[in-house]
Amino acid sequence: MKKLIIVVIIAISLALVISGCSDTGRRTGTGAAIGAAGGGIVGAAAGNTPVGLAIGAAAGAGAGFLYDRHQKSREKSYEEGYKDGQKKTE
Repeated sequence: MKKLIIVVIIAISLALVISGCSDTGRRTGTGAAIGAAGGGIVGAAAGNTPVGLAIGAAAGAGAGFLYDRHQKSREKSYEEGYKDGQKKTE
């Protein structure tokens, strides 16, 4: 029960921190939270919850960062295409 309370407190704290972040911080933090949740479930089933949380959080943070880079690349490409389209119509 104590572990569950600690996990809930950490999750709430992380949510409060993420709410004030930039897009990169928010996406990385969200990935870490989702990864920690998944890792905690797998770790609990395997008998080592803290290790599962840590591995899940690290993998989730990495995935969130990569997702952010992809989204920023898409946004940049869209903006460049939009500007090129505006130049052609003038």
